[in-house]
Amino acid sequence: MTSATYGKGRPPMTETTPGPALSAEPGIAVVLEDCATKIRAATGDERLARMFLACMRNTLDTTISRDEDGSTFVITGDIPAMWLRDSSAQMRPFLPLVGSTGALFDVVAGLVRRQFAFINHDSYANAFNREPNGASYDPDDACDDPWIWERKYEIDSLAFPVQLAHQLWRASGRTDFLTLDVHQALATIVEQWRTEQDHRANSPYRFERATTLASETLSDGGLGAPVAVTGMTWGGFRPSDDACVYGYNIPANHFAHLALGHIAELASEVFDDARLAASAAALAGEIAAGIAAHGVVEHPEHGPIHAYEVDGMGGVLLMDDANMPSLLSLPLTSAVPADDRLYLATRRFILGPENPYFNSGSFASGIGSPHTPPGYIWHIALAVQGLTSGSRAEELRMLELLRDTDGGTGFLHEGFDPADPTRFTRPWFSWANSMFCELALKYAGVAV
Repeated sequence: MTSATYGKGRPPMTETTPGPALSAEPGIAVVLEDCATKIRAATGDERLARMFLACMRNTLDTTISRDEDGSTFVITGDIPAMWLRDSSAQMRPFLPLVGSTGALFDVVAGLVRRQFAFINHDSYANAFNREPNGASYDPDDACDDPWIWERKYEIDSLAFPVQLAHQLWRASGRTDFLTLDVHQALATIVEQWRTEQDHRANSPYRFERATTLASETLSDGGLGAPVAVTGMTWGGFRPSDDACVYGYNIPANHFAHLALGHIAELASEVFDDARLAASAAALAGEIAAGIAAHGVVEHPEHGPIHAYEVDGMGGVLLMDDANMPSLLSLPLTSAVPADDRLYLATRRFILGPENPYFNSGSFASGIGSPHTPPGYIWHIALAVQGLTSGSRAEELRMLELLRDTDGGTGFLHEGFDPADPTRFTRPWFSWANSMFCELALKYAGVAV
């Protein structure tokens, strides 16, 4: 079931024409069956193996389109646009497999090409059309570019493609997909994140939408609420597409710090660009110092923990959201290891009732989001909870919980009612399917 009120930024399900059956290509089919066999052996669970196959095939056959130039366009599942963030996350479980078949490498490499072409087109946009058809979330948005579906600026929309390119490079050992366009976009990202260190003085970005929902627009003429200069980089919107309450989202800044390290590596080892490498490394250091100075607060029960958002002027928001990057996902989307003491203290806070978006029901407990109905939790967050746990027992528990809360569909969703998993938003959400698959592969010992 879908919600007419929630899932803002995500209109109701749109019928799309499925692309070619990529999953049936002999090389890909063999690789997927081999992974399912490993999952079956590791878990002793036939249903988990079948769900893995169904979710991987669903992503390949219903969300991916290959264009004549070799680039790849990936829709979220129920919307005909491509989010830079979602499309990257949708490819995560395919990364360990790119060395087994050239067809999968071509799919992911084609996506990297498309993502960085879009970044070069408009580095503030978060979602794009496959062609310049003028389709958009809201025709009244202040953007008349026919390529752009939505222009909400999110730090992670730049960090995710960088991470994907770096992971593909490391997984495959190939550099042929790292073109001059990628090089140009990497330099643009560093320049933009530096510009947004002093957003109100230097940024050209504004976003206003005619709405009564504060989460869908930025205040003060589209500039957003005031912030101090902290060393961190400003973002207008969270990974949920909701507007930030305070302009410095801590999980997103952690992700920017990680991505800048990747940019420095790529600049040095692939592009022989010492100047870009040095610039990225210097900015990473400034962001890390800003996080340490402003993004860590003292909690009366848990001690020092990460805030979710701050403004550098005393405004602090303590919570976590299900969307990645999140505080929960830091071991996946930052340089913070899963056994870091500050992370573990933060994890205890966000996986408990003090987090206003941690919800419980008779079937499940986990992190939800203001983006979906009150009391709902997210399959993405359950998968991330398993992936970051450092415990095989917890990984298996989360796999079984994902299996048992599919609402009888065989697929994963956005938010669902933990007291009744048949009540959910977004019946077709590829990002959630991919996070389940990534956890299943990790448990079975298949990882990048």
